[in-house]
Amino acid sequence: MKTSLALSLIMLGISYTSTVFAEGEDALYSIGSSASPSNIENDIQTLVNFGTRHTLSETESDTQGIGAARRWIKSEFDKISAACGGCLEVYYQSKIIEGEPRIPNATEVVNVIAIQRGQTDPERYVIMSGDIDSRVSDVMDFTSESPGANDNATGVAGALEAARLLSQYKFNGSIVYAALSGEEQGLFGGKIMAAQAKEDGWRIKAVLNNDMIGNIEGINGVINNTTARIFAEGTRMGETEREATLRRFTGGEVDSPSRNLARYIDKIADQYIENLDTMVIYRLDRFRRGGHHRPFNDLGYPGVRIMETNENYNRQHQDLRTENGIKYGDTIDGVNFDYAAKLTALNATTLAAMSWAPAPPSDVEIEGAVKPSTTLKWKALNPQQNPQLAGYKIYWRFTDAPQWEFSKFVGNVTEATLENVVIDNYFFGVASVSKDGMESPVVFPGAAGSFGN
Repeated sequence: MKTSLALSLIMLGISYTSTVFAEGEDALYSIGSSASPSNIENDIQTLVNFGTRHTLSETESDTQGIGAARRWIKSEFDKISAACGGCLEVYYQSKIIEGEPRIPNATEVVNVIAIQRGQTDPERYVIMSGDIDSRVSDVMDFTSESPGANDNATGVAGALEAARLLSQYKFNGSIVYAALSGEEQGLFGGKIMAAQAKEDGWRIKAVLNNDMIGNIEGINGVINNTTARIFAEGTRMGETEREATLRRFTGGEVDSPSRNLARYIDKIADQYIENLDTMVIYRLDRFRRGGHHRPFNDLGYPGVRIMETNENYNRQHQDLRTENGIKYGDTIDGVNFDYAAKLTALNATTLAAMSWAPAPPSDVEIEGAVKPSTTLKWKALNPQQNPQLAGYKIYWRFTDAPQWEFSKFVGNVTEATLENVVIDNYFFGVASVSKDGMESPVVFPGAAGSFGN
């Protein structure tokens, strides 16, 4: 039945699969194949050499502790900015935290932020983040050697390499590369950044949290460098009772902006990253665990966690030791640099595609109850912010399908009707499309799917 419907749609001029990017496609292919494993290896080794990067560790030394690590990260972003003529705004972002179970005494938690400002829509942001801090078995042990090679020097090295790649281009929207602190002590770096973004009115359309992107040897014995996981929450934490009631009758449980961001990344992997298949996981994070995208999700921003498929728990949060022939500890010999480069490229390509594309549509509405056709409406994008806009594309899929299946470009309009497509049988959404074919993520109608204004 699905196959025959697809053929019928094709005969009517409706795409069964998403349109391939046009002129911008070459740039995305280039970005998708340009991440350097050697750069990533060098950056991870430098971070490992700081001994420990525990949030409560040494801050005055030039060679040891989290203070030296964050100063080195900032210096690397400064070098990247100098190479592109000052294209990055690089700064520290901090807050004193105290009285917390894992930060009992007053401690300055410091993030390193680098912003590549957009040309036409600078207040629209996409963010790639990694975590500076590391730990051993005892979360309060801030003196023991804690290399944190995979968890999470890989994420920081990925953000640095993405900045090197993307600083060679100009984009419509802004890109942020963030090295966050305090993750192991309670997600404090993410909380600080998310709260400041909310206060400053940032229009965040994506947070790509990279936490462990370098291990290919799982504790289960599986060795695999061809897959990655994307964790994405379902319904928003801040959903109101009225919105929940509406969702019960209209759907949206699997179409939060984070879920549709994850679908977007999955499509990027299929099209532009060689030999990589991503798994969209319908969870906020791993079972009863957390990461630095969560503080952004808590404030309503779309955010996902990108990470390896096969974890090795012997290398996570462990004192360095060997017991019964098993080596414990997060050392650099457990990192596959080619794999880390592949996931870095996935991030960079996603950031580029979203930043070249127009903003996601806002105020998307749908109607069609007890009718033979379905109508979608949305608010026109600001033409000054989105001069690249060509128009909009409607997407739809069967309700049990994980990825968008059907699409139709409807032009630069704010309303379109799909004739003889019954609303009850599908989920629907709208994406904006640039003149060279770059697309935004798909936006599901109503509050459940909104990416914000």
